[in-house]
Amino acid sequence: MFWCCRVQKYLDVVPPNVGTLDYAFRNRNEAEKYLFTCYNTLQRRSDVFSDPWFCSGGEFVLPQEYLGAIGYSVPGLQLIKGNVLNKDNPILNYWDGAGYYDAIRRCNTFLENVDQPVDLTPAEKERWIAEVKFLKAYYHFFLVKQYGPIPIVRNNLPITAPTEATRQKRDPVDSVLNYVVQLLDEAAPNLPVQIGNMEQELGRMTQVIAKSLKAEALVAKASPLFNGNPDYADFKNKDGSLLFSATVNNNLWADAAQACKEAIDLAESIGLGIYTFIIPPSVPLPLTDSLKREMNFRGAITEEWDKNKELVWALNGSFGYQQQMHPKVVASSQNPRGMNTIANPFAITDLFYTNNGVPITEDRTWDYSGRFDLQNGNAAHQYYLQPNYQTIKNNFNREVRYYASFGFDGSKWVGNNILTNNISTLLSVQGKGSLSISGVASRESGNIFGIWPKKLCNWRTVVPNTNSGISIVSYRMPLMRMADLYLLYAECLNEASGPSEDVFRYIDVVRARTGLKGVVESWGNYSNNPAKPLNKAGLRQIIHQERRIELCMEGKAGWDLRRWKEFIEAASAPVQGWSIDQTTGNLYYQLITYYVPSISIKDYLWPVSLSEMLLNSNLVQTPYW
Repeated sequence: MFWCCRVQKYLDVVPPNVGTLDYAFRNRNEAEKYLFTCYNTLQRRSDVFSDPWFCSGGEFVLPQEYLGAIGYSVPGLQLIKGNVLNKDNPILNYWDGAGYYDAIRRCNTFLENVDQPVDLTPAEKERWIAEVKFLKAYYHFFLVKQYGPIPIVRNNLPITAPTEATRQKRDPVDSVLNYVVQLLDEAAPNLPVQIGNMEQELGRMTQVIAKSLKAEALVAKASPLFNGNPDYADFKNKDGSLLFSATVNNNLWADAAQACKEAIDLAESIGLGIYTFIIPPSVPLPLTDSLKREMNFRGAITEEWDKNKELVWALNGSFGYQQQMHPKVVASSQNPRGMNTIANPFAITDLFYTNNGVPITEDRTWDYSGRFDLQNGNAAHQYYLQPNYQTIKNNFNREVRYYASFGFDGSKWVGNNILTNNISTLLSVQGKGSLSISGVASRESGNIFGIWPKKLCNWRTVVPNTNSGISIVSYRMPLMRMADLYLLYAECLNEASGPSEDVFRYIDVVRARTGLKGVVESWGNYSNNPAKPLNKAGLRQIIHQERRIELCMEGKAGWDLRRWKEFIEAASAPVQGWSIDQTTGNLYYQLITYYVPSISIKDYLWPVSLSEMLLNSNLVQTPYW
């Protein structure tokens, strides 16, 4: 009898998840809290080093990643080394566990229960449903970028569903992307065009964001990775159904171009466009053209959201690694641990143009063969290079984005809240020797490549050479800005029908911000291949390089290189840095190769974890894994 009473009492208890859902949707306020839980997984992308595309673009290195040294570690950065991903326990696994399917489940739960709160107004309900449909689209898009064909989860299965129903197979890539576009089309009309109450609603979805994500999804569908890719011609489910289209469909580029233009038109209708630096009252006027152009570019990434007309979409969380990317810029014999540790490999700097707006390998006026010869800073470069300081010719006559993106030995550093025309007041980087002004105290806890990610440091952030007095001026890393949209549109137009005035116009508006001439003029006047922009293949190379320059270090390269099917070649470049222990120019400017990445075709898509494969007998593993 005692046993029976205990069992009866146990069976009378409502399962915890049911009780939670009843509570979560009992009124408007509780339902809004659940809405924000649907946002939660997206907001976690604020930790950029948990982002597969940020980590795998080959744009950052840490000493810990190959020395196994002291300090913090960022496992995702190991991706670029190759042979690190494995199907037993994949790095940055967002399929199972608390991954993106978990986020999709929460979105479905919201949509299934949003009718319950009686105090929710019809307008609020429409908007909230639209937001969650957007999030559901975003989570599916993230997964398809990472894994290719994935199971679409339109609705949550009931707890009474048979086990076999839970074992879903992959859906074809095109079907997943079509579903993403369908959800975005359903969501967009009921989203606000822009956020009205910035203090309370910044970071919530808008029509402009929805249309920009739709553009990205259709660009992905048209790109070589997903559009008739022969490498995945035999990628099939166990029932024999194909998961990739068998033939290339060039018409998809026209669809993507239309989506890009719709996003651009709507964004421009509310005042978005290319950012230009607004000089604060504290800065002596006027700034030189050199400094204005640098700040035009840096501010497009690091300016506050409400002051940045270029920002289409960013996350609420602040970018959190400025201290680790900031060099020492005042004299000290110490380098506090945790500073100065994230570096750029040398190969990334070679992407950037000469001051004539063409690649360094093409500019017939630029001394490529002598670029490692020593040369002292001069008056013509005084706002970018320290006058009379010994550096190399490679750092002279480069485009403004080069100086705005990187700190290096002999470079000026507009930072530590110092922005002035006074050359003697502007700070500079001195990287020779481990105990020099900008050098490192030990190879295990500092920037051992001698190249700093200047672009991602807000100029008002102050990082002294002690552990006290640090003042980080935060910003939100863009997920989409107008320059990105303009270059996507130019790419789509070129792929759809070749070079045209519209293609050139949208590339040139991005270049003009930092003083570069248009593509046709620059190549015609300075390149050893002057006709390059006049044919589709040549202009494709230009657009790809423009995206890698303009969007460098913004988490775009890891995905762009994959969708273009250029990842193996680009990611296999030797990872090199300067001989930072040396104190003289002729010894310091010797490139050291730390490792050569081992990248192969399997690295285009992630494997599904072995545990998930064992749970779901209907899943097929990603090819080459």
